[in-house]
Amino acid sequence: MTRLARPTDGDPSTLYRAFETLSGLEGLDLLSKSMLEVLPTRVVTVSSFGAESAVLLDLVARVDPDAPVYFIDTGMHFPETLAYRDLLIDRLRLTNVINLGPDGQERAAEDPEDLLHRSDIDGCCDLRKVRPLDRALAGAPAWISGRKRFQGGARTTLQSVEWEETPEGGRRLKLNPLASWREADIDAYFDNYALPRHPLWEDGYPSVGCAPCTAKPDPDATDRRAGRWAGLGKTECGIHNRRKPATSPIA
Repeated sequence: MTRLARPTDGDPSTLYRAFETLSGLEGLDLLSKSMLEVLPTRVVTVSSFGAESAVLLDLVARVDPDAPVYFIDTGMHFPETLAYRDLLIDRLRLTNVINLGPDGQERAAEDPEDLLHRSDIDGCCDLRKVRPLDRALAGAPAWISGRKRFQGGARTTLQSVEWEETPEGGRRLKLNPLASWREADIDAYFDNYALPRHPLWEDGYPSVGCAPCTAKPDPDATDRRAGRWAGLGKTECGIHNRRKPATSPIA
């Protein structure tokens, strides 16, 4: 909600050295090393301010509460999510949360009645999430996500440091400091640091996305994200679907 950070591209050899330095680290160690030493002032965090987001945001704030945090405001969030965002900003004293949203002209042309999700769910995610984030991350050599292996699906093999191709054909790092954390680790962190829970988590939503595409899952469901795009064969919005290069940027 303050300045928009515009990270600059690192050269390939710098990114490769960063990958070598950061690989094997996780949690607070990965965040501290990347934000304060290897990629100072250039690494951004992307947060949905969803059911488990407070843990990553608290860790980021412990390293640097002024670090840029991108929130993709799709225009379709639950009111509870927007209120939770504001609560965490105040509670964690985050000073640089930037709201990203769909381009006004694109939204008017492609989804003037906000009903695209009913006919083209992938197109809606692309308009409201993927493109806004692509624009914001243009030139960024790295970004931080809160994904975890226990969330299932394509995330089960998640590494804490990985390569990602950019829309422009370049490469950047994606950092997943909580990749190996278990559900019990997340719950313990909430308890140990008395972090507030998302209001919808309290009501039985273990994962929270846009309102039209998020349902309360069966209490016996083993997949934490079972309520997301339920019955549509979709598990990711698209921002995490970039193909990961098999080789280093200087290979």
